[in-house]
Amino acid sequence: MSASGVLSFTQQGWEQVLAKVKRAVVYLDAACAESLHWGCGSTRLLEAVGSPECHLLEFEPDAVGGGARQPKAVFVLSRLLKGRTVEILRDIICRSHFQYCVVVTAVSHAVHLTANHVPAAAAAEMEGQQPVFEQLEEKLCEWMGNINYTAEVFHVPLLLAPVAPHLALTPTFASLFPLLPQDVHLLNSARPDKRKLGSLGDVDATALTPELLLQIRCLVSGLSSLCEHLGVREECFAVGSLSRVIAADLANYAPAKNRRKTAAGRASVIFVDRTLDLTGAVGHHGDNLVEKIISALPQLPGHTNDVMVNMIELTSLQTEEENYNVVSPGCLAQSNDTTAKALWEALLNTKHKEAVMEVRRHLVEAASRENLPIKMSMGRVTPGQLMSYIQLFKNNLKALMNHCGLLQLGLATAQTLKHPQTAKWDNFLAFERLLLQSIGESAMSVVLNQLLPMIKPVTQRTNEDYSPEELLILLIYIYSVTEELTADKDLGEAEEKVKKALAQVFCEESELSPLLQKITDCDSSINLTFHKSKIATNELFTSLRDIAGARSLMKQFKSVYVPGNHTHQVSRPHPSDHPLLILFVVGGVTVSEAKMVKDLVASLKPGTQVIVLSTRLLKPLNIPELLFATDRLHPDLGF
Repeated sequence: MSASGVLSFTQQGWEQVLAKVKRAVVYLDAACAESLHWGCGSTRLLEAVGSPECHLLEFEPDAVGGGARQPKAVFVLSRLLKGRTVEILRDIICRSHFQYCVVVTAVSHAVHLTANHVPAAAAAEMEGQQPVFEQLEEKLCEWMGNINYTAEVFHVPLLLAPVAPHLALTPTFASLFPLLPQDVHLLNSARPDKRKLGSLGDVDATALTPELLLQIRCLVSGLSSLCEHLGVREECFAVGSLSRVIAADLANYAPAKNRRKTAAGRASVIFVDRTLDLTGAVGHHGDNLVEKIISALPQLPGHTNDVMVNMIELTSLQTEEENYNVVSPGCLAQSNDTTAKALWEALLNTKHKEAVMEVRRHLVEAASRENLPIKMSMGRVTPGQLMSYIQLFKNNLKALMNHCGLLQLGLATAQTLKHPQTAKWDNFLAFERLLLQSIGESAMSVVLNQLLPMIKPVTQRTNEDYSPEELLILLIYIYSVTEELTADKDLGEAEEKVKKALAQVFCEESELSPLLQKITDCDSSINLTFHKSKIATNELFTSLRDIAGARSLMKQFKSVYVPGNHTHQVSRPHPSDHPLLILFVVGGVTVSEAKMVKDLVASLKPGTQVIVLSTRLLKPLNIPELLFATDRLHPDLGF
């Protein structure tokens, strides 16, 4: 048993899929595509398909159907086979010429029974039977137009996107985020005849919405499969209200009971709510190159954990913006390139300065191996220096092919180093340190008044100033690092000034970003009135107050900041005596945090293996997007 178990778990799952895809049209949804992307790569899938007549397509309502020369289809889906998902399946198949359909779902049959309201006792009697899948197989044949055609439906736990041996993410659950105190009021309004919940501490599974409970059960099913693969009997722990519900559901998950009886190994699984420490997610104290890359470069379409790397520098095209979409983007995941994968893991585990030097070293060594005319230079690594090395590969197809993965990581590094957002990173860090000092010495009202002059409308902002989104990141930092606030006149007045200033800034934006559209519930700045904007900022501050009180129910770990001490991460629960520790952060984790946990466990408990799991890899801007989302209690499950 080893931490690389997350990779073998994912690859074993995909091997089951690859065994079915020969000469097939393959449809994948976004979450499964992301698991493939990090686990074994699309090249591996295309090799398994092995036919130029067949394609990889996104599973969506408008997806192209299969033609007369494409008789076989494989659908790889992360979601329940129910409702809208089944309707899309039907529509694609009905407009195709398929004679053989395979549907792979990442959701177990046991969870399908739960989703179809089959009582637990009845479900237990069905052990070994799969009526939901069998009924869908009949439907598939009906939609293909001949009951003698072949249809298969089965479950493969495609839960993880393994980013590193010690770190894996769950793309299907990227939007899962812990509850806030304001959610208690919404839960109470949905259960008028039941006992009122007093606080998040009262929330249990019976209080949650059916959609959220089902989403949790889908996650628990996948985690149970992971524990089975690792050969462990898990002991569950939780810090935070939603984590407590998830841990209890895994501990009581009926299909896991037989597995646990025969498991040879032991593991501790600790669930932690992200909301207990948002400073680690929105702060800029993580001295890590990868965090800067994912913050600076645009997100890879359809993905939550990878970025687009502009590859135009390796072509003969002019480096002008209109050409950027002509060349396919590069990315960070290099699952089939051993050298690039080793560099990627080094970037995850080293500080910024050492990481850029490591990128330079790899480029120099690769150029030397290809006998390219490299000019050595020592000292500080600059983006221009890296680009000069990368461009040596430009007109050498063999060298390009041999080192494609390395060149993508090299370009990602160079583009990040010269990105304006990277220069601003240090400004954020300096202001956060100033805030920490102020919070240690002054009242919250004083801290907010320090922020006030930085809230500037678009007409008065320079590149050095903070955008509305960046101001929200700073506010989240301030309210998360402080402990529960006591309302007083000074604080009320300071908050009101900030609300008013923010509302005015929102109104004066020439164009509303997707985040501001979500917050203001307005798709255009033309339609955004000051009144609407003020309502939005009032709601923002309700969430910020909730953040400040997130640790109020805890007996330990109440503070993430000790005045006079610059270490302000949440203290982690002490690992138990089990040889494997799995830490699952509900709501996202940063690269620095994952490394910190790995290093901490290695120093406190040598010999204990650690795996960090989370719903997504975080950059600062993700937190306001998750925090101010309106669908926390009613996630879209695809039906």
